[in-house]
Amino acid sequence: MLAYMGFPAPHRAQLCSTNPLERLNKEIKRRSDVVGIFPNEAAITRLVGALLLEQNDEWATTRRYMSLETLGTVSDTPIVSLPGVGA
Repeated sequence: MLAYMGFPAPHRAQLCSTNPLERLNKEIKRRSDVVGIFPNEAAITRLVGALLLEQNDEWATTRRYMSLETLGTVSDTPIVSLPGVGA
C-alpha cells in the first residue's frame, strides 16, 4: 500500500488520485448523453475511442501527468527522449 512513497514527492499526489479517470468518465457520459441512442455497438466504440485518443494527445503534448525527467530518478534505465514532444 505504501509503494507510492518510493516515487518522487511531486508525483505522490497524482499516484493516489483518481481525478483524471473520474474526469474522463464524466466526459464520456456527457458526450454519450448528447447522442442519446446509439444505432449499434460500433458507434459507441468510435465515440469512446475518439475521446480516449483526444485525451491521450492532450496529456502527451500539453498536460504531462508525470515528467520523464522526474521519473528518471526512480528508474535504473536512462531517460528516453520522445521526438516531437515538448520541443
